[in-house]
Amino acid sequence: MSKLHTFMEKRSFALLVGILGVVSIGGMVEIAPLFYIDSTIEEVEGMRPYSPLELAGRDIYVREGCYTCHSQMIRPLRDEVERYGHYSLAAESMYDRPFQWGSKRTGPDLARVGGKYSDEWHVLHLENPQALVPASVMPPYKFLSETKLPTDRIAMHLKANQKLGVPYTDEMIEKAASDMKTQLDEFADDADGFIERYPKAVMREFDGDPDNLTEMDALVAYLQILGTLVDFSEYEAETNENQR
Repeated sequence: MSKLHTFMEKRSFALLVGILGVVSIGGMVEIAPLFYIDSTIEEVEGMRPYSPLELAGRDIYVREGCYTCHSQMIRPLRDEVERYGHYSLAAESMYDRPFQWGSKRTGPDLARVGGKYSDEWHVLHLENPQALVPASVMPPYKFLSETKLPTDRIAMHLKANQKLGVPYTDEMIEKAASDMKTQLDEFADDADGFIERYPKAVMREFDGDPDNLTEMDALVAYLQILGTLVDFSEYEAETNENQR
């Protein structure tokens, strides 16, 4: 090995060829799987595109950089699963652009946070994190409760996602603006139609202010849906059956 090393050091062209060879192999290892990515993501029953309100909340989550301190990827390790729940599936991020897997956990993983806490807990935690977790280093986001959420651009947002492959229908795009408000009222005229479009969506007023549609409504709606779409008892049963 030392003779080869000496040979390469003294011959710049040979060293260049060696570098290009190593980089090419490394590049192929990273790029080749992308050509087969569609076949590697198993279909999982229950997954659906985000509702307009959830999608707006996800945008706020990304905008505020929540992913820098909270991952959304539970590894298949015993301590991870015991703390957070079933390990994450690739299909759970199939409609995320970009996905929020993350790698740093200043705060806990949020892949299964949906339904774990009440809406009131989330609102208070976002407005004043230290009121619930004294040792928290999370900054306050009280302004979310005071910032009205616009509805005029959400249809274009769904349409852009549709062009990227997210299965939003023309009806979903047409009703996007009204669906944002419908999700806040379980007794709305189109409540049944909304649930048909977005099964398992949480329908209620999220931030405690029924008179205003706010960014807090959107972010809490997004947090409350995370990890709730897949029935993992059925998933495990089906997986075990397929392995027999």
